[in-house]
Amino acid sequence: MKQYLLSIYQPDGPTPPPEVLDGIARKLDALNADLKAAGAWVFAGGLHPPSSATVLRAADGGTVVTDGPYSEGKEHLGGFTVITAPDLDAALTWAGRLADAVAPLPVEVRPFRG
Repeated sequence: MKQYLLSIYQPDGPTPPPEVLDGIARKLDALNADLKAAGAWVFAGGLHPPSSATVLRAADGGTVVTDGPYSEGKEHLGGFTVITAPDLDAALTWAGRLADAVAPLPVEVRPFRG
């Protein structure tokens, strides 16, 4: 079984209101329960906004630490799920359910190496 990263990208801006987030949370809980029951769930998590990031970069024999995101953009990684699946088609099936749960946000699927 291979592992896949299912990344959820969201636009920068304010957090949606609770009445929107509650429905998404219910769908995500149901999807995570199905992933666990199928033995495909590894772990998942939502992330704080990019403004909470700290970036470290090796430079001149030391480490430079800066606040904020690595890159400025109109979208950012908002959350992710790591799954196991026998092949890309199976991973895409799970990712399709994730995309449905977080619609209209896009979900990117990438296999881990090795």
